[in-house]
Amino acid sequence: MNEENINISEINNNENNNKNNKKKMKKSIKAIIITSSILGFIFIFLLTINLIPPKRVLDFNPFISTSSLPMICAHRGGSISNPENTLKAYKESVYEINVDILETDLYMSKDNELVLHHDPSINRTSDVEIYTNNKEKYYIKDHTLEELSFFNYGYNFLDQNNNTYPYKDLVSFNNPKRKEIIKENDLSILTFDELLSTFYETNPDMLYIVEIKDEGERGFKAADKINELLTNKYPSYLNRVIIGTFHPEVENYLSTNYSSLLRGASTSGAAKFVITTMLGINLFNTDDLAAMMFPPSMYGIDLTWEYYIKEAHERNMAVQYWTINDEKTMKELINKKCDAIMTDDPWLLKEVLDSYK
Repeated sequence: MNEENINISEINNNENNNKNNKKKMKKSIKAIIITSSILGFIFIFLLTINLIPPKRVLDFNPFISTSSLPMICAHRGGSISNPENTLKAYKESVYEINVDILETDLYMSKDNELVLHHDPSINRTSDVEIYTNNKEKYYIKDHTLEELSFFNYGYNFLDQNNNTYPYKDLVSFNNPKRKEIIKENDLSILTFDELLSTFYETNPDMLYIVEIKDEGERGFKAADKINELLTNKYPSYLNRVIIGTFHPEVENYLSTNYSSLLRGASTSGAAKFVITTMLGINLFNTDDLAAMMFPPSMYGIDLTWEYYIKEAHERNMAVQYWTINDEKTMKELINKKCDAIMTDDPWLLKEVLDSYK
């Protein structure tokens, strides 16, 4: 009797186990089908959106290289061979090296003049500390163009070939013609207006990349000033200047008020492009930027991947890399067909490019 009960119990247990196993199998099969369907939908979705041609940001983009070689962009005019952001540097880059693009940074002076300078103060580049006899920051926003023009912006320039400071003794402080001498040597503070006027007639095809360094209201005024100059005084340069900024509010101001001006990618704009490209959803990136501006890598991510360049070109956006001062990296980027290389040493980049030609 006990044996029969045990056998019946075992049979029941086996039947229950079989039923449970069948249920589990059905659930597993259902889960696999659902998962496969979702993955299949995602695959078809991504395939479809990547087959749709992206919207071109520009019909014609002068910042895309029309040859097999990238363009030369003189970063701050070429700060290795000349004092940065001075007319001396820009003239050499244009007239002797024949660069394609000039890059600079812009600050608004106290009297609302756009001047070329990388730092908010002029201490690092000029002899202001000698003149004032202290190291207090001499901020551009606190001084007029007239006041800023008193200083020698080649004073702290170190000639790396001779290891000398060739412009340190250019002129004394008590010289009555001090401003004129500095100006004659192209080492005075330079305005954006002066930069454009210098090359407007001789180099109508010159390209420019400018960064608005001021934030908030001052940044808005800088944008207004750039638009005013390009529209009213230098109309042929209107579509030959890319404007960049690291301040979101200034970027929004530019896109809202001056949508016809060309804009370059900020750090966030470049990151958005990289992420959407990596995920295969770049079609949904609606940023209307004329150029992507990348360092070779950031946070361990290689930004020289040819696919980034291909995707940018699909939208008629240029791809530029900064700031490249060594021959090895220059050659790597040349081989990857980028559009421009920003460098402090345009002489070196010219030599490298000439070797390809």
